[in-house]
Amino acid sequence: MNAIMILGIKRLLPFVLLMISFITPHNMKAQLLGSAKTTTEEPAKTPDDSLGRRTPQGTVNGFIKALADQNYLRASQYFVLSKRSYRKTAERIRIAKTFQQLLDQGGNLSPSSIISNKETGRIDDDLATGVDLVGNISSDKTTIPLYVENQSDDSQPPLWLFSAETIESIVSADIRGEKTFLDRVLPNVLKEKKLGNVPIGHWGVVVVMTIVSYLLSRLLIFVFVFLLQKLWKKADTEKGNAIIDAFTLPVQMYLTVILFVAFTQRMGISIVVRQRFSIIIITIGIVAFLILLWRMTDFVSMFTRSRMNRRGRISAVSAILFLSRTTKVAIVFIGIIAILGIIGVDVTAGLAALGIGGIALALGAQKTIENFVGSVSLIADQPLRVGDYCRVDDIKGTVESIGMRSTTLRTSARTIVTIPNGQLSASKIENFAHRDRFIFNPIFNFRMETTPDQMRYLLVELRSLLYSHPAVLNSPPVVRFTGITTDALKVEITAYIESINFETSQEVQEDLLLRMMDIIEKSGTALAYPSQTLYMARDTPFSAEKAAEVSETVKKWKENNELQLPKFDPKRVEELKGSIQYPEEGSYKPEEE
Repeated sequence: MNAIMILGIKRLLPFVLLMISFITPHNMKAQLLGSAKTTTEEPAKTPDDSLGRRTPQGTVNGFIKALADQNYLRASQYFVLSKRSYRKTAERIRIAKTFQQLLDQGGNLSPSSIISNKETGRIDDDLATGVDLVGNISSDKTTIPLYVENQSDDSQPPLWLFSAETIESIVSADIRGEKTFLDRVLPNVLKEKKLGNVPIGHWGVVVVMTIVSYLLSRLLIFVFVFLLQKLWKKADTEKGNAIIDAFTLPVQMYLTVILFVAFTQRMGISIVVRQRFSIIIITIGIVAFLILLWRMTDFVSMFTRSRMNRRGRISAVSAILFLSRTTKVAIVFIGIIAILGIIGVDVTAGLAALGIGGIALALGAQKTIENFVGSVSLIADQPLRVGDYCRVDDIKGTVESIGMRSTTLRTSARTIVTIPNGQLSASKIENFAHRDRFIFNPIFNFRMETTPDQMRYLLVELRSLLYSHPAVLNSPPVVRFTGITTDALKVEITAYIESINFETSQEVQEDLLLRMMDIIEKSGTALAYPSQTLYMARDTPFSAEKAAEVSETVKKWKENNELQLPKFDPKRVEELKGSIQYPEEGSYKPEEE
């Protein structure tokens, strides 16, 4: 049975590989060239054989049909009878009956759909060319491999027959006194009455064994699940139950098939009946495998979606659903192709047509595929998420949704911009949502009349403000007198604001600028106006008193060695930290929830 199921799966693999090969441009060209050849030259047709012995499959099917018709003389025409004595009519009939009896007692022929239907036979096995293994006979006394062999040379049409080695083993097998289980237990009335030239009792036993195999498999699965729940700690969890549910039905179907084959083969049910049921058995095995793939797809999809929801990756859910549905469509398509192949339908021409049609469809849906691949890369790399404020090329906005085809941004003008995912994945994306700090970088230009002591005062007080403010990052801020231009003295400030979002950083920046204006006003100097600007109003007079006051303050700093230039004293920095009240006294403070 395991050999039959393995052969069934091997039968499935060529269809999958064939579908893949037909969507490549190289194969498309080969097909087009091949079709061009067929229009110019017609290959010579091999004459049909009246007994269908041109292929291994035709030989086995013809032999089984002859046994079902109890036409043993015709059945013997599928043998290589090397000895002259074997060619007598009575001897040929005896060999055919012996062959059937051995098959009924413990023989097994591969399902016809698995046996090669090509005139060359199988070329992917370890046997010599022109020889195929189509089954075996196993008993307590002997094991006989069943080979079919092409008896013609290359110049003649193929003629596949059961090999001389196989026939010699069958003739020499000792079957005297051996009876099958059914021969011993079935009453004569059930053995004498026949349906399709098979004792009616055999058909009844098949029905009974089907029911028994099903019930026994259910019992075994129930016991196994019960033990698993006792021994596996995670069996009662949602994940454990989902895994058990996914495997239960496919395993039960597969186990039913195994039990049915084992029972019917050991009971001695006619090979004619078993060979007719072989296609159903292989089909059930393939369906069980496809159901397992379907349920595992559901499980993986459910588990992954739940995980993405917990992590807040809502945009990934739609991609998971799309991939799940695509996988299910592929499972159904492959299943249909495999089952059609098992029941004997030639799907090669259909796959060729689908391959060419698939290329045309792929070319027409190139942009759609590009956008889908782009969406997968966006979900995998996560350069942006729903709710992030970002800039894509020259477009700024908040991400509202990430779909399978496109991503939408809400701009500050409240308009919606839709960007195809293929284009988005290839664009430069600047994401503002994941900033851990906001830069504060004003540049002040002071009037040329500003004295050196006023500049020292400004440098110290501006830096003290940044050290003191609780919303400014603890890393040392930079406040430097960076240059003297033709119309101003330049001071550049660099610091970082700790904030959870852009709006809050703007509030902190506003507070810092207002406090700096106070410091500038207190220093007695002022900001410089561009020299090319013509001011019609009266200029603010220079404050000599404030300048003298600031000079006195700087003088005291120097006398006490407290001038915090070019560096601040760490003790002074610790004193300043958090000493400013923010927001200022009198500012509105929202009530805490």
